[in-house]
Amino acid sequence: MSEPSETKHPIDRRDVLKALMLAPVSGAMLASTGCAVVSESNKQPITWTRLPTQYSYARTDVEKQRDAELFAETFFREHELVTIAVLCDIILPSDHENGGALAAGLPDFVEFMAKDREQHKLPLRGGIAWIDNYSLENFGSRFVEADIEQQLAICDAIAYPDVQDEALQPGIAFFSLMRNMTLTGYYTTELGFRDLGYVGNTPNIWDGVPDAVLARHGKSYDAQWLAKCVDQSRRNITAEWDDEMNLIT
Repeated sequence: MSEPSETKHPIDRRDVLKALMLAPVSGAMLASTGCAVVSESNKQPITWTRLPTQYSYARTDVEKQRDAELFAETFFREHELVTIAVLCDIILPSDHENGGALAAGLPDFVEFMAKDREQHKLPLRGGIAWIDNYSLENFGSRFVEADIEQQLAICDAIAYPDVQDEALQPGIAFFSLMRNMTLTGYYTTELGFRDLGYVGNTPNIWDGVPDAVLARHGKSYDAQWLAKCVDQSRRNITAEWDDEMNLIT
């Protein structure tokens, strides 16, 4: 049996692989700052906030050394980082009222996680190659060079894990990973905390269990303890105890 002719395909797969291999030096390019990208299709720059390259809180010396090694390492090629930025922006757009994925520096977060967790490297790099291949076969250009309607069409095809199309399974797995990383990263940043209304370990005023809840359970406060424990005028007074550990103030 003779080998099937590759000329039957609209795009020669060898050309696709060649295009993917040339990804670092063509297509969308990073500006000198490393935080602005320009797509060949629309020439519109995409910028993102750079994450800090060191942390000053809750880090041991060993952890600080590990962070320094990871920040000094570069894993993604420029084209790959551009693709990640575009996907992050599609998943959590910049018109979000508290700022989107790019405002929170999510492309840097995804790269950091790829460097910190070996198991993410192949799925992310392979997923970028898959989405470029899919875009080339369907639209004749790599993902970041496609127009926004084409990019959204690709994402719509792979955004739902319950889709049974076998050919789409690698893309579905990749998009799920990107979505999980984007949202996990976002909701561990200041912008994400603001979106959740999370204020952390902030002191407040507690005035006891509401009367309606106490009544529902047939409970009530002892007036003496209520005066000692839930009197907010005394909240800055240090409690004093007698020898039998009875609260006296």
